Amino acid sequence: MKSWPSRPVPELPGASSVPRVHDTSTGRPEAMAPLGDRAGLYVCGITPYDATHMGHAATYVAFDLLNRAWRDAGYPVDYVQNVTDVDDPLLERANATGVDWRELAESQTQLFRTDMEALNVLAPEHYVGATEAVEWIVPAVERLVERGLAYRVPAGTGQDGEPAPAGDVYFDVDAAGQLREDDPDAWVVGSTCRMDREQMMPLFADHGGDPDRTGKRDALDPLLWRVERPGEPSWDGGSLDRGRPGWHIECSVIALKYLPTPFTVQGGGSDLAFPHHDMGAGHAYALSSEPMAQHYVHTAMVGLDGEKMSKSKGNLVLVSTLRQQGVDPAAIRVAILSNHYRTDWFWTDELLEDSQRRLARWREAAAKPETAGAQALLEAVRAALAEDLNAPAALLAVDAWAARNLGGAAAHGSEASAEDAQLARNTLEALLGVVL
Repeated sequence: MKSWPSRPVPELPGASSVPRVHDTSTGRPEAMAPLGDRAGLYVCGITPYDATHMGHAATYVAFDLLNRAWRDAGYPVDYVQNVTDVDDPLLERANATGVDWRELAESQTQLFRTDMEALNVLAPEHYVGATEAVEWIVPAVERLVERGLAYRVPAGTGQDGEPAPAGDVYFDVDAAGQLREDDPDAWVVGSTCRMDREQMMPLFADHGGDPDRTGKRDALDPLLWRVERPGEPSWDGGSLDRGRPGWHIECSVIALKYLPTPFTVQGGGSDLAFPHHDMGAGHAYALSSEPMAQHYVHTAMVGLDGEKMSKSKGNLVLVSTLRQQGVDPAAIRVAILSNHYRTDWFWTDELLEDSQRRLARWREAAAKPETAGAQALLEAVRAALAEDLNAPAALLAVDAWAARNLGGAAAHGSEASAEDAQLARNTLEALLGVVL
């Protein structure tokens, strides 16, 4: 699947330190130092049945900061992202609107790519649709069945009490959790998200799980392969019979194909910590006998005017809609960066207006023939991002630099120069992704 084009990242003098970022699996900030000479980043992508809303945008901008911080520290980054281009929500939307599911997936994926390019999010090196990965997923699930780590269920009752045919394949979380009890890094259900069963059960049901499916060995066993249903797309599943992949195995297999284990960071929204990321880690460990990732990083939720933003409420703020209204994408990015990635926040008209004014002041300062203080700005932005990607602190440093130069403090100083102005512009673009 085609990714989107990225602007070249300006080179900066010196280098930053490896960022310390909060790790969900340990519950504390950790130095995100790659094991080798390259960083590996996997961020879960969209299910393309609707346009990019502000929650999506905030997540990808947050991991774009991590990507840029690694590059500034001297680490090349292998970045992988999937697209869940076949799944129940997509098929349901296609049926409801009378659109072919493939056309809906492609149109919304293209819109997402356009939004990401506009927001100056660095593109992944590998951008892979679930439908492209089926040929890798099938043998992976077959291996899990052969090793007794997955099993078929008989006909019974599925999600929402609907009849379910025989043959669906499920991952055995109990068997997988006993694979290597002597390994301190071995996976057990809940280990990457630090949750107990009481916490996991409602989340499993709310996020695509089917705890009441008859024939399962454990209510938390996730679906690996869904056998063909009438009217649904399906693929050759070899010994699994025709069908389509479950949600979590998609990311596990794509990550294992393109990244070494353990790669540096598995990322996504906080709603993916369980079951998606935890089950994906379990699948990967069962297939490779290695932890999938060193660290698990999650972004907070975004609401609108004090309410949770959701498709069901119809209160989504869409990046594409804002762009169509003439809003500068750089201002949208500044608005996102005004909030720490781990703090829930709300989109408001006031936030956007403040960000537009903020961006205008920065551009006014950067347009001066000569400025001063860019080296201090560079050091301040690096220091802020090194401590849990603290973008709001970085933006305050930019405010201070702009105020100094607009206030005339640097206008007659010997330290002011055109080179300083260029360094300031390069700092914002390279580290914060904001083009002045």
